[in-house]
Amino acid sequence: MTTGVAGSFPAGLGSNPGHPVPLGFVFRSRAKEEKAGADKASLTDSTQPRHPQAPKGRPTPKRSEAQSQRRSVANTTLTRKDASKRQREERRSALERQRQALAGGDERYLPARDKGPVRKFARDWIDSRFNVAEFFLPMAVVILVLSVVRVPALQNIALLLWLIVIVLIVLDAVVSAFRLRKALAERFPDHNRKGATRYALMRSLQMRRLRLPKPQVKRGERP
Repeated sequence: MTTGVAGSFPAGLGSNPGHPVPLGFVFRSRAKEEKAGADKASLTDSTQPRHPQAPKGRPTPKRSEAQSQRRSVANTTLTRKDASKRQREERRSALERQRQALAGGDERYLPARDKGPVRKFARDWIDSRFNVAEFFLPMAVVILVLSVVRVPALQNIALLLWLIVIVLIVLDAVVSAFRLRKALAERFPDHNRKGATRYALMRSLQMRRLRLPKPQVKRGERP
């Protein structure tokens, strides 16, 4: 047997010419091991969930990161429920403040149609005087009762009262609109007065105790 030279293949492998060992055996084994390791790593990575918003080319997040992301999504859903509940509570409290403002006249929480110095002046102007239209409902009940009675004289009186009430309401509304429009022009020359007169006339049709916002001035008191 030939003694092997230092740094060469073992004597048992290199000295037997009948059984040569190819050099590619060593390199092929190492290449196969590296490839198997790479396949195993890719298989392990493929089992991990990928973030839906992660762009391609970035590493897949770990399992713990994916779980934390799912927990954050769940927390976000709960937060939305809490936000909607808080919005309902705020809406309920706003309606309660508005109801109290309509009863007490607090300008901060009044509805948009009642806000502003122009609308407040129009309300006070109507509330400070007698209006024929506010007595329409009581007079209508009386006239209806008279018209039901089977007495021709009372029925004629009821018909006459109907005509008188309608004429008085129309005349009072015309005079009130003219005077209120003039007062608004003098008091608020630089403000938007559109719709204020119609707003006041609609208020005059209601009985004083049923008006909202509640009257803040007494009858005969100058606003």
